[in-house]
Amino acid sequence: MAFIHDVLEAPSYGWKNADGELSKPTQKQLLREFLSRINIFKDKKNWLSFTAWMMVVALSPFLYFFIFEYFSVSRLIIAFVYSMMVMGTHGTIWYHRYCTHGAYKFRNNFWRFVTQNLTLKIIPEEIYAISHHVHHALSDTPGDPYNAQGGFLYCFLADANHQPVNRNLTEKHFERCIKLMKHTGVTTNTYKQYQKWGSIANPLHMIVGVIANWAFWFAVFYLLGGIGLVCAIFGAAGVWAVGVRTFNYEGHGKGDDKRREGVDYNTKDMSINQVWPGIVAGEWHNNHHLYPKSARSGFKPYQVDSAWYYIKFMSLIGAVTHYHDAKAQFYKDYVRPDIKAIVEPAYCPLTGEKLLLTE
Repeated sequence: MAFIHDVLEAPSYGWKNADGELSKPTQKQLLREFLSRINIFKDKKNWLSFTAWMMVVALSPFLYFFIFEYFSVSRLIIAFVYSMMVMGTHGTIWYHRYCTHGAYKFRNNFWRFVTQNLTLKIIPEEIYAISHHVHHALSDTPGDPYNAQGGFLYCFLADANHQPVNRNLTEKHFERCIKLMKHTGVTTNTYKQYQKWGSIANPLHMIVGVIANWAFWFAVFYLLGGIGLVCAIFGAAGVWAVGVRTFNYEGHGKGDDKRREGVDYNTKDMSINQVWPGIVAGEWHNNHHLYPKSARSGFKPYQVDSAWYYIKFMSLIGAVTHYHDAKAQFYKDYVRPDIKAIVEPAYCPLTGEKLLLTE
């Protein structure tokens, strides 16, 4: 557990207060921490958090020009579908189920590269994957990088304030981080480079990769619909990049227990299944916390899982060679016992007559 507790850079206000409970900083403290964490002039080791937020800033002019120069209803619909559904689903497919949990395996690096770059690249894999392991290990307890009990801003600014890797890892713990990232194909630093840059990912390779990704999709969308389509989709991607930072606050009940019987079966934390994230991104969050290594989290008939549909399709064409599907286990553990109790006939212990079951 020492690795899980130490792998992330602790904020200046700490994970716990003097009583051992969650440290709940003020909004002023959170904003001060955020500005400190993205200040590359203060410390070049802030480069990853700075880059992540600068990508959002770089997309804002596209949103401006879409709204004021190239707006149309058809482009708005395309932008909505792309940001909410395409990027949302890709986030679940790539960052969540593959980079963090390794819920499926690709046949080769080609298919991994294709999946990685299906959409505009905005979130660095390192910031997401390593901290998400901590989130699952310490969910809704001090040390959870986006603990909803800390408040909205605590979660919203988490990628800069709480999710970066500890800059003083031992070489042994650094190698453990390398193992957590190895399957993603991200080019990693040596330990000596890590001590210089404070990150697992190599700065040059990551930035070049982002530029190449954006250039490719700029060209594709320009050829398909001109600069108007480019502005619509790039601007919408920026909106998604901001919106996705609110998810874990919502997905853990905004810090309150909003779990519902018969809907949210995981009782170990405050995660909940939400219809909107489930439909647009295949993110049934309580189900996911129940079986984090499952390539499918939409278990019930109404739980649409677009991320699973992609993974299953890739399996059918041979691009994915292995995946873990926990649906059968879910029904065995949580649904079938209930059904069995209802459908099996009951008999009177005195007369042996079959009893009629009523609600």
